Amino acid sequence: MSTAPRNGVLVHIEGVDKTFRRGSEEIHVLSNLNLEVKAGEFLALMGPSGSGKSTLLNLIGGLDRATRGTVSIGGDRVDQMSDRELAGWRARHIGFVFQFYNLLPVLTAERNVELPLLLTHLSKAERRKHVETALHVVGLDHRTSAYPRTLSGGEQQRVGIARAIVTDPTILLCDEPTGDLDRKTGDEILSLLQALNRDQGKTIIMVTHDPHASHRASRTVYLNKGQLSAEAPE
Repeated sequence: MSTAPRNGVLVHIEGVDKTFRRGSEEIHVLSNLNLEVKAGEFLALMGPSGSGKSTLLNLIGGLDRATRGTVSIGGDRVDQMSDRELAGWRARHIGFVFQFYNLLPVLTAERNVELPLLLTHLSKAERRKHVETALHVVGLDHRTSAYPRTLSGGEQQRVGIARAIVTDPTILLCDEPTGDLDRKTGDEILSLLQALNRDQGKTIIMVTHDPHASHRASRTVYLNKGQLSAEAPE
């Protein structure tokens, strides 16, 4: 990061609007939205379907751009970066965890985890060490050579989390990470995320529709009609 987080605030979003166009129609997804997330926080982001939760996550992760407003991560003005700068910034600072895992079926667990490291200057031996460490953290030392089709849903999500943390990112962005899992397996994944937050100090922002999942976070905010609130909408 270019600067240390000011007053412990890692994510600073101010006055953000996001508008999509559908033909001649403008769809206002986010409106004058403000959000601060402290370094080391585990934040749950809740809201009804279509409320803009994933859009906000994509703005924080540099996958999309705000129509207007400021998006600053650790002092880096993400909203002012070029596409090339954003690609490099994401590789260094953002780990994504998806609902449907997004694993490549033709690659083993260890090769899926290695993918983000191919964008770095690490040697093959260094990449292997990072992959082994990440798979150990998620408890999959014994499944390194397994292909996704031979893994359970929970194991696939653990591989997805290992892939997200293998570069030691500044922030983990999790979009419905337990949405495709049964309650027991989902609880195991949430416990893993809590451990990453507690033991490794990872800053985590998790989109979820499940109050049970949000209770694992240290703070929950609610997105409704383009605005954030500390209270659930009635």
